[in-house]
Amino acid sequence: MIRAFFKEYYSWYIQYGVVMAGYLLIFWLYRLPLSYFKMTSLTILTLLILQGFGNYIRFKKKMKILQEFIYVNELNQLNSPSEQAYRSLIIKLKEAEAEAALNQLNNQKNTEALIKMWSHQMKLPLAAMSLMIQTNHTDIKDYQIQVLRLEHYLNNLLSYLKFNQHSDDFRFQVYSVKQLVTSVIKKSSQTCIAKGISIAVDGDWQLSTDNKWLSFALTQIIDNAIKYSKPQGHIKVSIKEGSIFISDNGIGILEEDLPRLFEEGFTGYNGHEHQKATGLGLFMTKQILDKLNLNITISSQVDQGTLVVIQKKHSKQTKFSTSLL
Repeated sequence: MIRAFFKEYYSWYIQYGVVMAGYLLIFWLYRLPLSYFKMTSLTILTLLILQGFGNYIRFKKKMKILQEFIYVNELNQLNSPSEQAYRSLIIKLKEAEAEAALNQLNNQKNTEALIKMWSHQMKLPLAAMSLMIQTNHTDIKDYQIQVLRLEHYLNNLLSYLKFNQHSDDFRFQVYSVKQLVTSVIKKSSQTCIAKGISIAVDGDWQLSTDNKWLSFALTQIIDNAIKYSKPQGHIKVSIKEGSIFISDNGIGILEEDLPRLFEEGFTGYNGHEHQKATGLGLFMTKQILDKLNLNITISSQVDQGTLVVIQKKHSKQTKFSTSLL
């Protein structure tokens, strides 16, 4: 403690030495009696010792508070302006630390809930394949569809975890939106064939974007259109400069569910009725498109279909309605 004190106040003693050396030089130059110098230096040294003792008591008390405090209100004993400034800084750091810990705890709980929900979701295609094996089902396409579902769920989970950890992992280049859409559709071709769903794509847009994350967002939207389309349904993707329109004639979405579609974990009534879901697809899609400087808007009518519009932010927004379905 004493060593720390001298390290804190060593400048005082250096100043004392400089002052005494100056006095000694003055007394020597003017041939003054050294007895006066001794008296002056002794007086200053006495004041320095008394001041140093008081400083040491306050320093020891302050160090004890800083080393042993548990609750922030214990720092109220620090009264000087500089100590109050340090106290304010410590309070801010503690608040930031508490907020970070709370966020980490919430993220951990969300991840645990997600993995639990995801594990239940994975059981559906696994159970379907198990049943097909038990009944000696031989149509390889049906197995491929279930494998694609497993791959889709796994990719969603991995993408969610990666996005949470590296939400700034974006590399922008100019891509053809039509090529990205076509690539996404090809991955779902087996499911489309099995349900008799046709998909038409027209137009194009040369967009500066991140290939991986925009493809992920498009995959979520197109997969939902396929999943909730009726057998022999039709999906249309119209691409224009600054806009992407994805429409289907599927089961649609309840009007009261539309405002909550982008909430984390929300599946909606139709999502519960037709298939178990994590409710992460559209949530992640919204987050990703925001990062890509794109807006997403959804309109729908039950038993009529759904229209998803993706548009570049800060551009003139295209008006649309469910009459486009």
